Amino acid sequence: MVEEKKKISVSEVKKTIATSLAAAFGFVIALLWVNVVTGGLKVAKIDLASADLTLSKWLGYLITAIVLTVVMVILIILVSRLGSSK
Repeated sequence: MVEEKKKISVSEVKKTIATSLAAAFGFVIALLWVNVVTGGLKVAKIDLASADLTLSKWLGYLITAIVLTVVMVILIILVSRLGSSK
């Protein structure tokens, strides 16, 4: 019997790259939200760390996390479209 050799197609490579980039963007989003959540706990007087945090600093974290989440989601959508195009 003749063994069939599978060639890696360009579309498979694009899909793999798109999946990897989407995972990386998701990781960035998660790292940003860590500051928002821990900051919110600190503002609520639930001290998990000794860092000096005010409401305005926490709001800065919140706005940054929201903006970057939107940007990362858009990038995930664009990259997945690139990965699915042939």
